[in-house]
Amino acid sequence: MDKKRKNIAVVAVSGGLDSCVTAAMANREYELAFVHFNYGQRTEKRELKAFNDIADFYNVEKRLIVDITHLSKIGGSSLTDKNIEVSKADLSNKIIPSSYVPFRNANILSACVSWAEVIRANAIFIGAVFEDSSGYPDCRPHYFDAFNKVIELGTKPDTNIKIITPVIRLSKAEIIKEGKNLDAPFHFTWSCYQNEDVACGACDSCALRLRGFQQAGIEDPIPYKQKPVYS
Repeated sequence: MDKKRKNIAVVAVSGGLDSCVTAAMANREYELAFVHFNYGQRTEKRELKAFNDIADFYNVEKRLIVDITHLSKIGGSSLTDKNIEVSKADLSNKIIPSSYVPFRNANILSACVSWAEVIRANAIFIGAVFEDSSGYPDCRPHYFDAFNKVIELGTKPDTNIKIITPVIRLSKAEIIKEGKNLDAPFHFTWSCYQNEDVACGACDSCALRLRGFQQAGIEDPIPYKQKPVYS
């Protein structure tokens, strides 16, 4: 099918592993429109580079970069407040970690819906993962079910937009294998919570990523200061 005649999907691309694979999955059926959010996170510049690299890889013409820096003014997260230490990896942790940015996904989804309605997209893809939901309440499947209802109630009658979360029930290893099958550009992605040059290998995000690659039996192509074996 001619790509210009495909339906449009807005894809929230942080520049991380999950959003990259989500974009690769959306690319099979949709014309892509990428949106990225700067919210005062520690690795803001590095994530923006990853976003643009991934967008270039998929030849994405429709790109939107949104500043939601009020989240850094609100604070309450080690990602946006440098007075709060980024926690060391604890993959057995069942409480909300310091990296949780209060209600971030609602801010992200609201902007995605606004843009989707204007450009007549009928899907919003976001790389939320249920594996992370023990810490992040806005990554659970029923959260997105509820937000789909908000979209239905809060947009024009002829608007038809659905949030699609294709990796939400996959493990990191399964996401990586899916990305490998789709030739997703892992080498452009960035997941570290605290470094912009060489990934620390010690934060929760690095640990989840490294464990996923280790379980998948695939070499992670980005550089790390340390690469522990995570079980």
